[in-house]
Formats: sequence, structure tokens, C-alpha cells
Amino acid sequence: MREVDVAGRPTGGSGGSADADERFGEAAGEPAGGVGRSRAHEVAAVLVRPVWRTLPRTALAAGAGLGLLLACTPRMLAGEVDPWLCLTMVRAAALAYALGLAFLLDDQARHTTAAVPTRRPVRIGVRLGLVAPLTAAWWTAALLLVPEAGRPPVGAVTLEAAALAALALAAATVAVRLSEATEPGLAVSAGLVGTVFTAALLLPERWELFVATKDPHWDDAHRRWAGVLVVAVLVGAGSLAEPLRRRRATVPGRR
Repeated sequence: MREVDVAGRPTGGSGGSADADERFGEAAGEPAGGVGRSRAHEVAAVLVRPVWRTLPRTALAAGAGLGLLLACTPRMLAGEVDPWLCLTMVRAAALAYALGLAFLLDDQARHTTAAVPTRRPVRIGVRLGLVAPLTAAWWTAALLLVPEAGRPPVGAVTLEAAALAALALAAATVAVRLSEATEPGLAVSAGLVGTVFTAALLLPERWELFVATKDPHWDDAHRRWAGVLVVAVLVGAGSLAEPLRRRRATVPGRR
């Protein structure tokens, strides 16, 4: 007769005990050796369809649509193309799309899916993987809609857009990790708008981010944008892990 430990796992006495341990660990959502890691991509592939159905399409479509409308605004105006207006509209388009991304992690079934074996980094990674190619296509379209005569340097404004998107996603990831809210997107988007306007209006000149293309501090400003992007990516990546402890609801009459 095979012996079992207090957790119900088979111990010793059989050559198949190691395989049974691995199967037990997988069923419990715990990686057993390298098995869990080697099958992570298979799990992600299985999650693509259900995750696609739960994406906040309305918020993403609204942000993308508004962004494209803002980007093509200079084309709708009569007269000579204004480079400053084009730059402003491109930045506004990037902010509009970032506001849509702030809703990416909204999930009404969050507390249900938190109990499944698939870990949070995989679930969030699938969402990001689904949105990434759409984001690249959207940004290309937004840049092409800007009149060529007034189009700002593509690399520089792409860096700004990437930093805004990373800020939105990092804030959403932090909100999911530190709160029990199932739909933190509204609060995250409001915070992003406040942050952008505060930076545009209150930052001193030597820390300014939103500068004109002919401003002598253009390159310095984009070095700061690169720093914002790196910090946002690091904060977002650090917030992907499951919290060590979950808040528990207090039951009346019990301690």
C-alpha cells in the first residue's frame, strides 16, 4: 500500500511517486520543477479566446477613435499647416489612447479568476499580447493622419506615446495589486489626466516634458521621457506578482 503524507501526496514506495507529485502540484497551481514554466506558453494560448471576450472593448475603442479624430484635426482646418498644432494633436491622441488602456485590466470576474491555477502575470501578459499589435497599428495610422508638412519627429513622439501608455498600464497594475476593485480603470484614467496636466502646467522649465520641436531643450525633454518610460515599466513589472496576503472580508460576529 502506498503511503501518503499529511497533504495527501504519495510518498516513497513507488517509482511513479515523483510523477504523481508533479501532477499534484500542477493541479494545485504550483509549478513542480520546470513543468509549470515549460507549459506557460500552452496555458497562455488556451487563455487567448476567453481573455479576448473579457477585454474592455468599449473603452479601448473610444480611446482609439478619439485619438484618430484628434490626430486628423489639422487636416480638417483650412490654411497653412501649423507644426505646433500638429504636435499638440499627436500628444492629445496619445493621451486619449492611454486613457483607453487604463481600463485594460478591468474585469468583473477578477475575484473568480484569482482562484484559478493560472497566475496573474500570465493572465495580464495575455491581455497585453492581444492589445500590443492593435496598438502598433493604431499608432501608425495616427501618425499617417497628421499632415506630412507638420508631422513631428516620429521617434520622439513615439517615445512620448509609449511612456504615456506605460504609465496607464503601470497604474492599472498597481491598482489591481493593492486594491480589491474589479474595475479600477476610471480612477486610473482620472489620475493619468491629472498627472499629465500637472506636468504640463507646473513642472519647472528644467524638468519640462512638453516642449516644442524647435525648443533647444527638445532632446533633454525626451531623455526625461525615456526615464519616465523605464520607471513605468519597472513599476508595472514589479506589480505583476500575486500579493503575498489577500484582504479577507470580516464576518459579523466572528473574530
